[in-house]
Amino acid sequence: MKEFEANYGRWVLKYRWFIIIASVLLTFFAASGTQHLKFTSDYRIFFSADNPELIAFDQLENTYTKSDNILFVLTPKDGHVFTAATLQAVELLTEKSWQMPYSIRVDSITNFQYTSAEEDDLVVENLVLDARTLTSEQLEIIRQRALTEPLLVNRLISPDGSVTGVNVTIQTPTIDTAKAGPKAVFFARKIAAEIREAYPDIEVRITGMVMLDYAFTEASMLDMQTLVPLSFAVMLISLGLLIRGFTGTFVTIGVISFSIAAAMGIGGYLGLPLSPPSISSITIILTIAIANSVHILVTILDQMRKGIAKHEAIIESLRINFQPVSIASVTTTIGFLTMLFSDVPPFQHLGIFVALGILTSWLLSLTFLPALMSLLPVKVKVMTSENKRDYTVVLGLFIINHHQKLFWGMLVFIIALISLLPRNEMNDIFIHYFDESVEFRADTDYTTKHLAGTDIMDYSLDSGKAGGISDPQFLKEVEAFADWYQAQPETLHVSTLTDIMKRLNKNMHGDDDSWYKIPDNRELAAQYLLLYEMSLPYGLDLNNQINLDKSATRFTATTRTLSSKEIIALKDRADIWLAENAPNIINAKASGPSLMFAEIGQRNILSMLLGTTIALILISILLIFAFKSLKIGLVSMIPNLIPAAMGFGLWGLLVGEVGLALSVVTGMTLGIVVDDTVHLLSKYLRGTRQKKRLSMPYQP
Repeated sequence: MKEFEANYGRWVLKYRWFIIIASVLLTFFAASGTQHLKFTSDYRIFFSADNPELIAFDQLENTYTKSDNILFVLTPKDGHVFTAATLQAVELLTEKSWQMPYSIRVDSITNFQYTSAEEDDLVVENLVLDARTLTSEQLEIIRQRALTEPLLVNRLISPDGSVTGVNVTIQTPTIDTAKAGPKAVFFARKIAAEIREAYPDIEVRITGMVMLDYAFTEASMLDMQTLVPLSFAVMLISLGLLIRGFTGTFVTIGVISFSIAAAMGIGGYLGLPLSPPSISSITIILTIAIANSVHILVTILDQMRKGIAKHEAIIESLRINFQPVSIASVTTTIGFLTMLFSDVPPFQHLGIFVALGILTSWLLSLTFLPALMSLLPVKVKVMTSENKRDYTVVLGLFIINHHQKLFWGMLVFIIALISLLPRNEMNDIFIHYFDESVEFRADTDYTTKHLAGTDIMDYSLDSGKAGGISDPQFLKEVEAFADWYQAQPETLHVSTLTDIMKRLNKNMHGDDDSWYKIPDNRELAAQYLLLYEMSLPYGLDLNNQINLDKSATRFTATTRTLSSKEIIALKDRADIWLAENAPNIINAKASGPSLMFAEIGQRNILSMLLGTTIALILISILLIFAFKSLKIGLVSMIPNLIPAAMGFGLWGLLVGEVGLALSVVTGMTLGIVVDDTVHLLSKYLRGTRQKKRLSMPYQP
């Protein structure tokens, strides 16, 4: 190995032109794969195909209809929704929303199917018909009907009648969802702007799951436009100060750019999608590619400052750095590949992208960089005897002279931070991933406060037999479940079939309020439901609430914005209530995007702890064999693991909540920190072994 390291630099210089041309051609070939990259922010990408929560959610949506939506929130400045002008705006927005790409249903207070009795007939019609012609008396009747309708209040109308909503259900095609979602968003923003222009006294806000997806896309694009260029700028300034030369900075930029382009391109060939988490791989590759390059460049420049010729300095730098750069690249790759243990596919993609970038930067820094440096002019000021001692020597002597104080001081500091680890708890609020200045976050917070919640708990309540949803005992249990849910402090609204059944029973008894209850006769209940379904217009049927054989019904509880911990606690309480109080309801399991994210966050932490443990063991074994020292390999575990523990301790002090995004930090930290550990230990061992061979004290 030593002979190879000594001769490797000469081989690079001998074939430098071939290396440079081959590096450029291979990089361009790899980078051509970027044409296959597709960016997606669909929340489903966070779940693997075998994720139990996703499977349950898919079953629910296949049974009924999609729950992805765009919700328009209208607030008249006079505080009154039930005026002719505002209802006109709602009517217009409802009509325009039907034209939205991929819309399959539009619900608003104006097209709500209000039922009433007319002698022996059931009348089903829009709650609002031609708002322009309504008198004040008619407007008051509509207001009273809307504000007493359980299916509307805290869903499409606020309890005080000051805010209303138009909900558009979106069903995007399974093919090319990356384009379908944005298409619906752009259309929604267009018609919102038209309503604002036509009705300047009405504020229009937009939220919903489709808007959430696109908000992630916009945030990622903004990061690409701001954070990535800023990272490049900071790195370039740091390089300029550290290397003090244009040539080294230029070559490093080449290694960075090639590493990022190749990693993205190979990922494209592998069919990996870009997503909000995985796109951050660009910044990570940027950081690590610089580290590999700097180690080699600094040694080259240091040798040249000692008066050694450039080519000999390159050979010596490769001799000294070949092993540590290689070991660091392999161990860092292992650290990031721990993300393959994640239950979240975008984090797996992130790990693969970064691993590809690390291996590319390793190859380029040991071939392309020294080959190009040998051809370019490098100006270095040779050190004289007066200026030979630099800051690194001063720092090294300070650490040696005060090693006991530094050791005990750092030990106390480490223990203090690690002792704060128990302050962390698994929790997440996904809306809070966005800053309050983000339009989507502001609109969603406003909606939750003034109209309806954005977190939902969906159930398919199964009676176990065809037509069973008309069974009075089953309906009474569903009603009791709705009452229990409505009594929970987290709940804002409950949408259930029983509200329709009670209203129909009342209608069919001459609108007598005393009959607002579950029908006692199963056949009668079935007839009411059939009559109602036959009277509904196209697009407003009950397919979103009843399955085909009428054996099950959809039950939806909307809550205020909850943390993942609160969502799981609510789900657990509901499961207990169902088990104890609803023997006729079977296979009732909560579902919905909010619950899916809450569950995946907790599961992902356990998966990543396992992955990090395996990676730590593999890295330690690798270092034992590479450094030929059991002691050094075992000691390396301490600086590799402690930084993550300290970071989480500090996080426990400042925040105290660990969510999905932070669940991969340990693996990422291990991947980055191990680079520093390897280089420091490698230089330490090289120094001590050289000292023994020379049999003389070290002279700084």
